[in-house]
Amino acid sequence: MSSSTIQPFPVAGTPVDEVVRDLDARRSGDVRWAEGRTFGLVFDGGPEVRQVAEEAARLFLHENALNTSAFPSLGEIQTELCAWTADLLHGPPEAAGFLTSGGTESILCAVEAARERAAVERGVVDPEIVLARSAHAAFHKAAHLFGLRTRVVPVTDDWTADVDAVADAVGPSTALVVASAPQYPQGVVDPVAEMAGLADSVGANCHVDACMGGFVLPFATDEDPDAWGSPPWDLGVNGVTSISADVHKLGYAPKGVSILLHRSRELRRYQTFVFDDWLGGRYATPNLQGTRSGLPMAAAWAVVRHLGRDGYRRLVRATLEAADRIRAGVRAIDGLSVPGDPRHHLLSITADPAADVPVSIPALGEALAARHWHLDRQGPPDGLHLTVSAGNVPTVNEWLADLSDAVVEARERGNIDPADDGSYATLE
Repeated sequence: MSSSTIQPFPVAGTPVDEVVRDLDARRSGDVRWAEGRTFGLVFDGGPEVRQVAEEAARLFLHENALNTSAFPSLGEIQTELCAWTADLLHGPPEAAGFLTSGGTESILCAVEAARERAAVERGVVDPEIVLARSAHAAFHKAAHLFGLRTRVVPVTDDWTADVDAVADAVGPSTALVVASAPQYPQGVVDPVAEMAGLADSVGANCHVDACMGGFVLPFATDEDPDAWGSPPWDLGVNGVTSISADVHKLGYAPKGVSILLHRSRELRRYQTFVFDDWLGGRYATPNLQGTRSGLPMAAAWAVVRHLGRDGYRRLVRATLEAADRIRAGVRAIDGLSVPGDPRHHLLSITADPAADVPVSIPALGEALAARHWHLDRQGPPDGLHLTVSAGNVPTVNEWLADLSDAVVEARERGNIDPADDGSYATLE
């Protein structure tokens, strides 16, 4: 180990004020999310939402959801958040779930539960996941960790999963079919009903990754079904066995809390690990974690309770109107394109290959970063990714003006290697 990685452990304690000043100073180079300058990573619901989350966090800073019989308040919080979300996502009366630390953990738990069900109910010994190229990378992480094979299918010209290819891939070894609502890269909603039907035809699970859309799509349909509605995608669809929705994304709760719902308690039991063949007694956990902090659970409960359906409708309307303006502004610039037909809060900016004067997307990303805008970079194709949220609403005009200037600068600079900064691998 290099000596440069070793620092002496603090000997004397440091006064509280000095510790806080040090931490505050370390934040000076972080992205300026509170100013609406980051299209991802942190999602700001406004001062009142921050206040109620911070008050809840203070109350539950030290509580541990490892044992909800010791902390029944956390058991109640988990039950109510799952019940509220099941109602929002058209779950049947027997729907049940657990809170997780985020979208990745929800996905991992959904994959593990699908594997267990396939083994117990169908005797599958070499389980497979069928998923589109657009599905979140966490599904591949889950397959790697839990020993499943991936059957990756292409997307169609509109960037949604190719249903015909899914039909060809589904078979007796299928444990799980993955649909996204919406998928992350281009922000479009997969044909969930058709994919769920194919999963059901072989007795497999169908998981809908609504980590990004779970707290947007229902309210978008309420606000303007013609402009922002989606084909059926949630637990109201026959064959959908589980769904994940992140409260810490467009639910506007602090990191990290997500909800994983199963169609029934019987399906949910495949998520829980139980073990007693050791000297410490019975050990049972529904998640990958053992100890679970009560802080994000309580903060999420407080935010949802504070906003209610009316509050979310207000935030979603403002967000989607801003996203519509951004898409229109991008498409009006020669040389840029928005792939597919995203209707909600996710979109990607790519180069228009038919343009007279091409725009280097890596150069454009650097030009925007120099203007203190943070956009995740992705590919293929090379793209800048935006997750628009309520915190971005006041900055749309400024961002569009800076985008126009950045395009001019990118054209002057020409092509650069996307690998220069290594940032094309980031994901929510």
